[in-house]
Amino acid sequence: MFRGITMLCRAWRPCTAPRYLHTVYQSVELPDTHRMLRDTCREFAERELQPIAAQLDREHRYPREQVQKMGQMGLLSVAVPEELGGAGLDYLAYSIAMEEISRGCASTGVVMSVNNSLYLGPILKHALEKQKKQWITPFCSGDKVGCFALSEPGNGSDAGAASTVARLDGEAWVLNGTKSWITNAWDASAVVVFATTDKSMKHKGISTFLVEMPTPGLSLGKKEDKLGIRASSTANLIFEDCRIPRENLLGQPGMGFKIAMFFSTSQFKLADMALALESARLLTWRASMLKDNNKPFTKEAAMAKLAASEAATKISHQAIQILGGMGYVTEMPAERHYRDARITEIYEGTSEIQRLVIANQLLKEYQH
Repeated sequence: MFRGITMLCRAWRPCTAPRYLHTVYQSVELPDTHRMLRDTCREFAERELQPIAAQLDREHRYPREQVQKMGQMGLLSVAVPEELGGAGLDYLAYSIAMEEISRGCASTGVVMSVNNSLYLGPILKHALEKQKKQWITPFCSGDKVGCFALSEPGNGSDAGAASTVARLDGEAWVLNGTKSWITNAWDASAVVVFATTDKSMKHKGISTFLVEMPTPGLSLGKKEDKLGIRASSTANLIFEDCRIPRENLLGQPGMGFKIAMFFSTSQFKLADMALALESARLLTWRASMLKDNNKPFTKEAAMAKLAASEAATKISHQAIQILGGMGYVTEMPAERHYRDARITEIYEGTSEIQRLVIANQLLKEYQH
């Protein structure tokens, strides 16, 4: 662990200048190694990321130089054992590092997160020892990053609905299908892919594969024009008779769903959206009828305005959650609705003002 910290800090001095400490750091005493890690990551973010974050966002530019430096510091493989090339630290260290890097540039934080958690995480847990040397060690230094392919057009992140298929042909697996909204797609050198190997087994028939990038039969879709996190590339992965070695299976056949460990709560989200919409509608109608009948309606109008703004915000947010990456790109209307909904909490009296109006009217009614 201490060798990992040494690697993290050899390129950067522990910061000595005053820093704005987060509340959690003020109330929780961190171990010395984690404080050193925090200071090192914070200084790196302030020197290397904050000055260029806006430009990276405008240009949709992958921060290659900064990612390579982060790899040399151990930040792309925080919890990977040192014998495999990682920093050999714990998940508290990973959380601290992620917070500091993301504070400097959210896009760079996403690149770091995908490589640490989504790519290296399942390989570290499920790969054979001989697989780890090939698929983990080269992805610790920053020269290579990986990605994670679960989502599909129309399926979102539901691992039990994988329409991408893989069939065994001699000593090779042959993959066909499309994976969508894949973070790091254009910059990755390998991908963890989930594909159905036995349709009769449903979610128990999904397996996981390791695929080099580029490789014959695997092509990239266009880079998506996203609302945010624009310096990290997002695109479809298209598999057309993509042949990979038989030994590129990760874990056992049928373990894909267990490895992915995702589930869908879309139905709950739809119910919440309908409830918010109907509540706002009925409150609006009630306020309108009171006004039509020349009765006091100030409280009801404020309630209707507040309910409508909260419904707009909640529904647009939940819509993006349900659509996944599809809801985040500028070509789809969901992201515009999300941006437009924000103003409803501000114009014609902010949400805070509406609450004051409601409270004042309630007090008046009680006193009366």
